[in-house]
Amino acid sequence: MVPVRLTGPRLAVREYHHTEGDVDALHALFGDPEVTRHLPFGPSGREACADQVELYLEEAMAEERDTYRLAVTRLADAEEPQDATPVGQASLTLDGHRAAHLGCVLAREFWGRGYAGEVVGLLCGLAFDVLDLHRLAARVAVANEASVKVLTGRGFRLEGRLRHDGFKDGVWSDSFLYSLLADEWPGPGARRPGPDR
Repeated sequence: MVPVRLTGPRLAVREYHHTEGDVDALHALFGDPEVTRHLPFGPSGREACADQVELYLEEAMAEERDTYRLAVTRLADAEEPQDATPVGQASLTLDGHRAAHLGCVLAREFWGRGYAGEVVGLLCGLAFDVLDLHRLAARVAVANEASVKVLTGRGFRLEGRLRHDGFKDGVWSDSFLYSLLADEWPGPGARRPGPDR
């Protein structure tokens, strides 16, 4: 395994560690009902989060890796990003020929600081510059206006609305599908104007 290590102006993206600290951080993230409100699953218990970290490490060790679930840390929190406590999760899931789905979720206390836009930029760099992908897609709950702003701020374009794409707590919900192609990616430093989360 070649570990993923990405660094932006304020954040780093790294592999998860099989440590109590990373499990606790994932539980703080996925155990929060407000954080999981727009995700396809509800709040998770600590044991489920420990199982998830183990799964992430197995995925990272796959001979032909197709899933990248990565910890997001703040550079200000430790001298080495590898030592910092995760404040979010970034993901790329390869899907088809040179294509992937992108995802990002941050702990509630870090919303509204532009961190999500930075994470999406780092993932785009990984996808287009390192993995040589051609297309990135992202599904967003229709009610998740903040994530829509993040994606459009990074140049993603709306492809359409997926009707009854999710089923959670006995209710069907719609999603928007956004995409970005390699030749539309202006590079890691570029960002379209507009607020992000």
